[in-house]
Amino acid sequence: MKKDILNRSDIELLIQLFYKKVLEDDLLSPIFNEKVLVHWERHIPLMVDFWENTLFFSGSYKGNPMTLHQHLNKVHALDQSHFNRWLLLFTTTIDKHFKGANASIAKRKAKKLASILSGMITKA
Repeated sequence: MKKDILNRSDIELLIQLFYKKVLEDDLLSPIFNEKVLVHWERHIPLMVDFWENTLFFSGSYKGNPMTLHQHLNKVHALDQSHFNRWLLLFTTTIDKHFKGANASIAKRKAKKLASILSGMITKA
């Protein structure tokens, strides 16, 4: 039975499962593993902090997603298909493993984030 996203441990699970999908994805995996060479031991906790702050206002995230994605866009040009795939993988990961108010909020916030980032980057 699926449960809601209730705490940092749930977010850690979500992020680990999500990035497992990213690493298996033909469109996104090359960006993370060939273009920017992500340091996963730093990236995963940073994303957990981001989503913990996004869902629970923890104050744990210190960063600027726009700046990071603008830099990424310089390394590898991003288009709407990248943001659509990211959103699809993120929301399907949530749907497969979680259900509840916070899971719904996470999906809505992910959709808004993808829209904002793609709008600012793909129009730049």
